[in-house]
Amino acid sequence: MSVQRQVALESFEDTQKGRYLTFVIEDEGYGLEIQYVTEIIGIQKITEVPDLPVFLKGIINLRGKIIPVMDVRLRFSKPPMAYHDRTCIIVVDVGGISLGLIVDTVSEVLDIEEKYIVPPPVTLMGSSNQYLKNIGIIGNEVKLLLDCNKLLQEDELNQLTQLR
Repeated sequence: MSVQRQVALESFEDTQKGRYLTFVIEDEGYGLEIQYVTEIIGIQKITEVPDLPVFLKGIINLRGKIIPVMDVRLRFSKPPMAYHDRTCIIVVDVGGISLGLIVDTVSEVLDIEEKYIVPPPVTLMGSSNQYLKNIGIIGNEVKLLLDCNKLLQEDELNQLTQLR
């Protein structure tokens, strides 16, 4: 890699540091590092695929590219909810695979300074919270910051690789 390209890449990574796309699931605020997000789209027709875990709703055709979609509510063991006009799909790149994350609503992109990002308490780190990377503190609000790389387990990732 050329020195100029390396500097440009580092510069881009610096501008993304501390930036989170925030969204809501059942009145709880969550955030994803913006570097993983490729786009946000409205809910659209999902083609169901047999033998996928219940939280993987199927696939969508996004401009000729097949993308698996995950209902984040179901992944987090929350009750299902009918999709509506504010329901969005956040397309992220996880391990080289594009994945759509269905969320109740997208909020905003926030800059969260490092001093306001703390690790979750040890008591919260049970198996159901394996997706939690950190906690962001914004005034009186708390945002649960997710680890995109842990949203799918290795066997689930392998299963999705076969759908491409």
